[in-house]
Amino acid sequence: MKKTFILAAIVTLSACTTLTKSEKDQLHLLKSNGITVDRPVGNYEKPASPAAAGLLNILPGFGNFYLASGNGAESSHWLYGAGNLLFWPISILWGIPEAVVDANNINERELIYYYQYNPQGKQEIQRSGINLNSQY
Repeated sequence: MKKTFILAAIVTLSACTTLTKSEKDQLHLLKSNGITVDRPVGNYEKPASPAAAGLLNILPGFGNFYLASGNGAESSHWLYGAGNLLFWPISILWGIPEAVVDANNINERELIYYYQYNPQGKQEIQRSGINLNSQY
């Protein structure tokens, strides 16, 4: 039983949403120009609330289900939520920080996508003189 718990915890903790090297580079470029998730240029809106995701994971997997639906949704969070549901209440220990980190990563990924693929976002970033596609 103890080995199963440890294995489940390791799998769940390693299941966090991550950014690719290219996304990290683009995010660094945006940050170096003063553009962040909390200080965007134009009409970008965060699709996920890290605080809400963390608080919702006090309930069995609800924070992950929140991240799996709505704008910027990552469907893999349906599985993470199911895993947290199976191991509740102990899953609260890893589920809360995992949901907060994942919500932040989802917001950063969506910030990059907004400026790369959304026509309005492309115009906003071009007015700032930043070209996300030139270096990658």
